[in-house]
Amino acid sequence: MRRIPLSRRSHVTGFQALTTAMTEHESALERDFVTLVSFADAGVVVTAQPTTIWFEDEGRRRRYTPDFRVDWTEGGTDIVEIKYRADLRANWTHLRPAFEAARRWSVANGARFRIRTERGIRGCRLDAAKRLLPLRNKPIDMMLAEEVMAHVRDAPSFGELVGKLPVPREAALGIVWRLIARGKLAVDLDTPITPSTRVTAP
Repeated sequence: MRRIPLSRRSHVTGFQALTTAMTEHESALERDFVTLVSFADAGVVVTAQPTTIWFEDEGRRRRYTPDFRVDWTEGGTDIVEIKYRADLRANWTHLRPAFEAARRWSVANGARFRIRTERGIRGCRLDAAKRLLPLRNKPIDMMLAEEVMAHVRDAPSFGELVGKLPVPREAALGIVWRLIARGKLAVDLDTPITPSTRVTAP
């Protein structure tokens, strides 16, 4: 079982269901990270606290357990530590030897060690992931979806595309959002999605 600390910044313990398995998290930032990677790769495998790494530091034997192992569908494995930037700054002297040991361990085991903070996790892409992930497996009207794809080249913006569909606006919005969630339509996820957002067929 994963050890749950008594106190932690934004302490939010829980489980998140991925396509591949259930993943445990211990903070809001960890939860957001899992949301982000599951949106980026539907088949990703995320394992909480995957291993404990032992290392020597100034004559003492210490241990370090990273937060996640991320196995990507297209290959490659990341060993990931999730930290708020303020915590990194405040505890860097103590954390650095553990992170160096983790990098050595990762190289020896065919993986990459990553440190992820709120700067790389939180933003427009995470907001989009939270909105789109619940839509990814919602049913789709295939005839209406085909009509969307037929119009996407002559209706380059989100608003124009919705306006060209011969159905009520609510239904038109629903199908366009669901196609974006499934990756059938592409938008820039690093900026807010608005009626003027450019929409393309990937």
